Amino acid sequence: MLEKKLAPSLPYVKSLFLGWFEPLRDVIEREQRLQKTKMQKAAYAPHIGLLPADKMAVIVMHKMMGLLMVGQEDGCIRLVQAAIRIGEAIEQEFKIQAYLEKSKRPRRRKNEGDRNVILCTQQEILRKKVMKLIKMKKLIEVQKLLRNEIEMESWGRDGQAKLGSRLIELLLESAFVQVPCDSLADCPPEILPAFRHTFKNISKENGKSINRYGVIECDPLVHKGFDSTARHMVIPYLPMLIPPKSWKGYDNGGHLFLPSYVMRTHGAQEQQKAIKSVPRKQLQKVFEALDTLGRTKWRINRRILDVIEIVWSRGGGIAGLVDRKDIQLPDRPETEDLTEIKKWRWSTRKAKKANSEMHAQRCDVELKLSVAHKMRDEEGFYYPHNIDFRGRAYPMHSHLNHLSSDLCRGILEFAEGKPLGKSGLHWLKIHLANIYGGGVEKLSYDRRLTFVKNHLRDIFDSAENPIDGNRWWISAEDPFQCLAACIDLTKALKSSSPHMAISHLPIHQDGSCNGLQHYAALGRDSLEAAAVNLVAGEKPADVYSEIAMRVREIIRKDSEKDPTVDPTALLAKVLVDQVDRKLVKQTVMTSVYGVTYVGAREQIKRRLEEKGLITDDRLLFGASCYAAKVTLNALGEMFEAARGIMKWLGDCAKIIASENEPVKWTTPLGLPVVQPYRNSERHQIRTSLQVLTLQREGQSVSVKRQKTAFPPNYVHSLDGSHMMMTAISCKNAGLHFAGVHDSFWTHACDVDRMNQILREEFVALYNIPILENLLDGFQTSFPTLTFPPLPDRGDFDLKKVLESPYFFN
Repeated sequence: MLEKKLAPSLPYVKSLFLGWFEPLRDVIEREQRLQKTKMQKAAYAPHIGLLPADKMAVIVMHKMMGLLMVGQEDGCIRLVQAAIRIGEAIEQEFKIQAYLEKSKRPRRRKNEGDRNVILCTQQEILRKKVMKLIKMKKLIEVQKLLRNEIEMESWGRDGQAKLGSRLIELLLESAFVQVPCDSLADCPPEILPAFRHTFKNISKENGKSINRYGVIECDPLVHKGFDSTARHMVIPYLPMLIPPKSWKGYDNGGHLFLPSYVMRTHGAQEQQKAIKSVPRKQLQKVFEALDTLGRTKWRINRRILDVIEIVWSRGGGIAGLVDRKDIQLPDRPETEDLTEIKKWRWSTRKAKKANSEMHAQRCDVELKLSVAHKMRDEEGFYYPHNIDFRGRAYPMHSHLNHLSSDLCRGILEFAEGKPLGKSGLHWLKIHLANIYGGGVEKLSYDRRLTFVKNHLRDIFDSAENPIDGNRWWISAEDPFQCLAACIDLTKALKSSSPHMAISHLPIHQDGSCNGLQHYAALGRDSLEAAAVNLVAGEKPADVYSEIAMRVREIIRKDSEKDPTVDPTALLAKVLVDQVDRKLVKQTVMTSVYGVTYVGAREQIKRRLEEKGLITDDRLLFGASCYAAKVTLNALGEMFEAARGIMKWLGDCAKIIASENEPVKWTTPLGLPVVQPYRNSERHQIRTSLQVLTLQREGQSVSVKRQKTAFPPNYVHSLDGSHMMMTAISCKNAGLHFAGVHDSFWTHACDVDRMNQILREEFVALYNIPILENLLDGFQTSFPTLTFPPLPDRGDFDLKKVLESPYFFN
């Protein structure tokens, strides 16, 4: 979320530091003196005296507040994570200071040799460079620069954790906040600890085993100020005002000065070695695709930004924006009845959880709006892209980008406009219908155009009076994108020459359950291909509706059974009128990406909660379990060939992982992929706060994770390849292109050409013997292992994709 080192630059945080600094500095000084004189020294004693107390105090406060503001859990951070990060920061500062002290310019002697003079000059140049980088707060570059200059052993995770834990303990002792009170009231101010150490529980998937972990939690008074400060954060990796550097290597490309890596490896050493070891020529297509995505020029749609600002200033709560007010906590019942007290506690917990989630969403909105304001007056800007280990591309800026929410997509548009032309006006109308959603996007193109024609009055009103008009746009599934399309279409239709109207709007063409499209192409199964629009039809085939229909029919039959004989009959009776496309959509979508039964159950449970018709928690859980089983069975029956390929991929992965080897493959574009899943090794460190459990990546691979993750990761590597191939061909054809995995974007006037290209590239991709190449690679790498034969394939003719209007639509 936010950059940790920059959080303390906020005015609100600075005001807290003013009260905390001196007490924390004093207790650190006291601890340093104590460890010097003690006969039996603590485990952290060798490190706690290495920096002055004031420096340590500042680092501890900065790191702690930064971690709390970016933490995955709202307003708290795991103790082990905080301890290691604080220990790391102290070690880093000590080593930099040690180098600066060592490299101070010595007085030159008269008879000093030329070689010593040259060495001194080199040291002076390096020292100046380090000082400059420190002033610019580029500590990563400082570390790189000094890697070979500082001859000191690392403190290791143990040493960092022990020191960090003790410093956190001292912060807990010394940092307080004052509760605001009426200045006229005759009472002493209430002082509360700013942080507290507590424990949280996390249940494992089986619901029986519980893990307990320690966290540092900030007081609500500290937490409350985060909402108003998020917009003032200094955000790193902002979009660039000039085109990004072309990618030429693992760490050569993207941003001009910020550290940039072509792949997000998250410390996976084998993956880093694999990508660094292949010839640059082999990665040429990957680099070219990333350069193409990075050179697409964007700008802020000011009209949409203005509307969002007004809606947000009025309290949010509409058009997908989170409500800016918290849910009021229920009052404690006056009765002592245990049932009522339990209900009250449950309601309070639920409200607090909702408030915590809304707080995180508010911070997210503020960050997105902050970036939009920074970029508002720019003529255009660019997003450098890199890839994850599977080869899927992402913008390196994480807040306001086109892969994000409807708010972001509504705010962003292409910097360069193009005349709509006849086909562009046609596609703009279809885009508006698609974005409106609600089932309209599943109609034929002619019926989508009719929908737009029938709603022209609403569209014009939305464009001309978005805030105080009828606000038809708010009822859309993607309201801000819908409003942007309404404005664009209104401008065109009310101009003297609609076909000549200039449009900056990106028009989307989305795959139809794209994961299953890739499996259908791999398996050449005609029935599955037709179910996911690889074959032309009068209207789009909707696999989600088809599965929903099958699930509904199974549940209807079960509901007619005798509940005394079949217990599922009761659950079926509850669900029989609740099965719709939305209930099964997420499970169907994620089935090809390895969703488990537990995952499917949770997805369906969330949809049932949204409907609000089942209020009893036990009944809700039972209904979710039953619906998940029925949905997965219906999927297995309908996509038998896809299931066969998934099983074959999983079996191959298990054979490889059983030899303690990670699964490796090369994508059709030459990208080497190594699955990073290994068993973690744990060891414990006793500290005065708690026993810290440190995890390290172990030597043994995780057979289970290698197996379950391989089918979805492999398909992701194929959809990433298809997107990159399309990006390169669009660039060569003179089109502007943006990609969101299985959603391809261009100007309205260029949609017909992009549609032709993306179909041609899909056919070209699957004309390669992909599974045969994969098996050959496995057999070459592991000649002593026996792999199962390739699954049977059908006789579907891939060229039919070229004629399918709804393949991407």
